[in-house]
Amino acid sequence: MIQARDLAKVYGAKTAVDGVTFTVHPGRVTGFLGPNGAGKSTTMRMIMGLDAPTRGTVTVNGEPYAKHRAPLREIGALLEARAVHPGRSAYSHLRALAATHAIPTSRVDEVIDMTGLGAVARKKVKGFSLGMGQRLGIAAALLGDPQVVILDEPVNGLDPEGVLWVRNLVKYLASEGRTVFLSSHLMSEMSQTADHLIVIGRGRIIADAPIQDILDGRGEIRTRVRTDRPEQLAALLAREGVSIRAQERELLEVSGLEPREIAQTALGAGVLVYELTPLTASLEEAYLELTKDDVEYRSETSHAHDAGPSPERAAAPAAVQGVQNQEANR
Repeated sequence: MIQARDLAKVYGAKTAVDGVTFTVHPGRVTGFLGPNGAGKSTTMRMIMGLDAPTRGTVTVNGEPYAKHRAPLREIGALLEARAVHPGRSAYSHLRALAATHAIPTSRVDEVIDMTGLGAVARKKVKGFSLGMGQRLGIAAALLGDPQVVILDEPVNGLDPEGVLWVRNLVKYLASEGRTVFLSSHLMSEMSQTADHLIVIGRGRIIADAPIQDILDGRGEIRTRVRTDRPEQLAALLAREGVSIRAQERELLEVSGLEPREIAQTALGAGVLVYELTPLTASLEEAYLELTKDDVEYRSETSHAHDAGPSPERAAAPAAVQGVQNQEANR
């Protein structure tokens, strides 16, 4: 278990982490999300004792990291995969780490096999690809068979097979009752891997909940509608607070109305509807909604998008315009 209480870190005039409190429980994969500069890496470094908190405390299995007599057996971490002497082989690097904790050579062989490094174990690390470096970092994190595992961007540089392997690995570790704390910028991967999410923005916790609760609590109601008269149905549904987009021929995406209300409107007008599918918010949509006020580095494109539609577009219902434009381009 990882417990942070009023944890803060200040670098000069910059507050990187601002009084965060959270608990990472065993038996589940906890995802750690946030925009660039939000404080994720600093928080992980404080958990590992690499940075001293300005205020507050963080413990691993009830003790600060530095207080553990055999820390590799308590917590394994991948924070920087390239933190390896380039002149060493993967095998010698792991052997050196193992020697600091009296970990037997047999365990080195186990993690090499587990992470798929067998064919390159005796080769120098300087020749490793980014993906192989990630595998070596994960091997080092698992070397002490720890109860707590922290992985910062573990799928970075991995091919699809490697990404699937990491996904299955972290789920397996959690199923064994271990504490798994995982960060990633890949929302699609996090949505398939994490059970619980902690979201940080500008150094503060902005969400700490099961992933399904975050998905259910964000975004407006959206429904995919197929009809043989999309322009007529769009005109019937268009009203304040409702957004309708033409996706393709005879397909609309309606936001802001319950599926039942769409069906009733279509039925009352004699419009045939042959698909009515509620759409749940994706993790990416929920994440962007959560962090929209906490992005430190925003591109000009983002500002332009936030500015909304042009006055010309705003003059008519967006729903009808979307359908009419599609019809005109056929």
